[in-house]
Parts: sequence; structure tokens; C-alpha cells
Amino acid sequence: MDLRIFTEPQQGASYDTLLAVAKATEDLGFDAFFRSDHYLRMGSGDGLPGPTDAWVTLAGLARETSRIRLGTLMTAATFRLPGVLAIQVAQVDQMSGGRVELGLGAGWFEEEHRAYGIPFPKEKFSRLEEQLAIVTGLWATEPGKSFSYEGEFYQLVDSPALPKPAQAKVPVVIGGHGATRTPRLAARYADEFNIPFASIETSERQFGRVRAAVEEIGRDAGELVYSNALVACVGRDDAEVARRAAAIGREVSELKENGLAGTPAEVTDKLGRFAETGSTRCYLQILDLTDLDHLELIAAQIQPQLS
Repeated sequence: MDLRIFTEPQQGASYDTLLAVAKATEDLGFDAFFRSDHYLRMGSGDGLPGPTDAWVTLAGLARETSRIRLGTLMTAATFRLPGVLAIQVAQVDQMSGGRVELGLGAGWFEEEHRAYGIPFPKEKFSRLEEQLAIVTGLWATEPGKSFSYEGEFYQLVDSPALPKPAQAKVPVVIGGHGATRTPRLAARYADEFNIPFASIETSERQFGRVRAAVEEIGRDAGELVYSNALVACVGRDDAEVARRAAAIGREVSELKENGLAGTPAEVTDKLGRFAETGSTRCYLQILDLTDLDHLELIAAQIQPQLS
């Protein structure tokens, strides 16, 4: 199972903090550094020094890292026009030498839209579907040809469909808990399906829905990567687990039930049970971005057991 580091900078992190985590991610042998795409802190606290933009951050990290994959869980479709997003992601992919992945979701946090004057439409899922069609269509258009699209929400006329990403195919990550529309959308556009913050039983059920939807349109269900995103709180002993839980304002019992919490042996065992559902990748949500010893512990005592 691949382990990726997943951050939530809206809770309070500067670019320099994110750079330190990304460099540790690379140095410690993790597969990738991903971040959320939010502009407002959730829960209590001040969120200082304030939000950072996901794709601005990844552009910077593209030039300051050399190996790790870089991406979003999930870019909010409400934040960006699809043509602009296609340009941004292609440019960052070029800047990274072809290491970018695009997680794209409908957007859901209405309060952050109000806070920064971003429209929050009712038809979010339908807009997401059109965005996926446009972004992937622009990238897939042969050089020298143009791309046009006539949708309910977006229209493109004779776009030169430039620039192109460095990769022949930028991996697209789609995720969620929806029982019908989400699996169908993943079947059509996804290279990876991610289920966030779900139990082993829920993961297995949702992966099954996605596999069925993929096969229904004639794709091989094995083409997709199936992954989880789970909060991580690992300690060498119970006291260290409790200290890390307190630092992120969570209870150990809740973290053990809903995430990956405990000693390295406990967490490795639980990851193994997720692997039995078909999950081959886990995004470890790291909420205390100043605790790089946490990453070192996971890299030293969990990662080797999964490879």
C-alpha cells in the first residue's frame, strides 16, 4: 500500500510550513504530498496566518521537490472556471516535470464561499461533470486542433487547448460517498477513486459500487486505483498517541474508531484490513504540520511493513 501525506492548510499553515512538510515527505520516502482546497478554517481557532491557494502552493512545491507526486483532495469546482483550471494544472505539471495529479470535487463548504465572495451554485454536481469533460477534453485535444464545448453551464468556442501537461495523461482522482452519481462519474473520468474518512465496511461497499459502474461502461475495474483518506495519529506508546490527539483537539477513542490511531503495530494492522477491501493507497491526513517527528515515526515503523 502506498502512503501519501495529506494536509489541511486552511486550519493554519504558511507556505514555509507546507514546504517543510513536503520536503520531509520526499526525504522520508512517502509517495506524494497532497493538500485540501479550502479558504476558511473549519471548527474553532483563528486559522492564522490565513489560507493559501492550493495550486499556487503546488506550483511552488513543484520547483522545490524532485520526486514526490503533488495534488489536491479535492480541488473545488466552484472555485475555478474549467478552462482556467486546465491551464493551471497543465502549467504546474510542466513545472514539476510531470508529477501532478488532479483531485476534483463539486465543492461543498458554503461558508467559505460567502467569506470570499465566491458564488455557491445549487447545481454543483452537474457543474462538476461539465468541468471534468472540459478539463480532460482540453488536455486530450491533439496539438494543432481546437476544442469546443456546449454545456448548460460552460461554453468553449475554438479553444486552442493549450498548454499541454508534461504527462501524456494527468491522473484524475474522484471521490465521495454518493451511491449512484459518484460511481458513474468515476467510471467515466477517474484514474483513481478515493473515499474519505470512511470505515472498512463503507469503503468495501463503495468500492464495489464503483467497480460495478466501471464494468458497466466496458472499462476494466482493475484500471482504477482505489484509495482511502484517513486521519493519522500514531505514537510509540499510549502516552504519545494521547499527546498527539490532544494537539489536534481530538479524542483517542474517536480517532481509533474513525481513523488510524495507535501504535505503529495497531495502525499497520488496520491498514492491512483496508487493503483487504482492495484499497492500495492511503492518504494520511496530518493535522499537526509542525510535528515532523510524527512523519518520521510513520516512515520508519509503518511504511516498511506495507511495501
